[in-house]
Amino acid sequence: MQQNKSVYSHLIKTEAKNLGFLFCGISKAEFLDEEAPRLETWLKKNMHGEMQYMENHFDKRLDPRLLVDGARSVISLGLNYYTDQPQTSSPKISKYAYGSDYHSVIKDKLKQLLEIINDQIGEVGGRAFVDSAPVLDKAWAKKAGLGWIGKNTNLINQKAGSFFFLAELIVDLDLEYDIAPTVDHCGTCTRCIDACPTEAIVAPYIVDGSRCISYLTIELKKEIPEEFNNKMDNWMFGCDVCQDVCPWNKFSVLHTEPAFTPHADLLNLNKRDWDEITEDIFQKVFKNSAVKRTKFSGLKRNISFLRD
Repeated sequence: MQQNKSVYSHLIKTEAKNLGFLFCGISKAEFLDEEAPRLETWLKKNMHGEMQYMENHFDKRLDPRLLVDGARSVISLGLNYYTDQPQTSSPKISKYAYGSDYHSVIKDKLKQLLEIINDQIGEVGGRAFVDSAPVLDKAWAKKAGLGWIGKNTNLINQKAGSFFFLAELIVDLDLEYDIAPTVDHCGTCTRCIDACPTEAIVAPYIVDGSRCISYLTIELKKEIPEEFNNKMDNWMFGCDVCQDVCPWNKFSVLHTEPAFTPHADLLNLNKRDWDEITEDIFQKVFKNSAVKRTKFSGLKRNISFLRD
């Protein structure tokens, strides 16, 4: 049986790499003891702002066995999105949103991986998760040895930095578990804390989500509070500051995923283009993009706030 676990785990990791995933680690599906008090405290301090969904399914966030019947293993995966292609002018959008919406790209890859598992191993029950269900991606990735959670609360890998998406397959299959979580290598560095334009990293390893530029430009549906005027660093969708300044991202490698190639017009739009953007242009440039999450009205709100 142990031999099968090893063979199955090797197969899964090999096929994940063939599908383009940067990492694949496996951990036992069990209750996340360490995360429970942290999540509870974070919610009690209202650091989730208007993200009310974070309050839902508290138990499911901490125990994958409540999400998948008979769950035995959590397969954590990372997909690189790093690019060195810059926008030619402000305002800016986060690198992760340059190409097609990562949710659909990764879901397709996870579906293929689950099909391979069923073909090669036998009937395996499982579900794919990409950032849109009550799963603590970073906690599972850390547990599977993919990296450590940095002071900016992003998962950081010693060989590849932090510009990658996280996703999971939770399956009812016993596998060989990666049982050596990565050591924290942040040391005394505070670059992310010092650089955050809105002082959202309120302490090492604690981010007040309600102050984060990504939250203000995407999750927040009402007007952006005036206290953040002149503090948005020209970001109109998301923010990369705490990753851009992280020393570990000097090890980032360029992604090889065609779907993440920016729309031909995106990087060359100038400030005037953004100020005068129409809904037609928005629909064209962001046809399959994660930017559609904020909708045209939300992007216009963000651009207007930066201009005021």
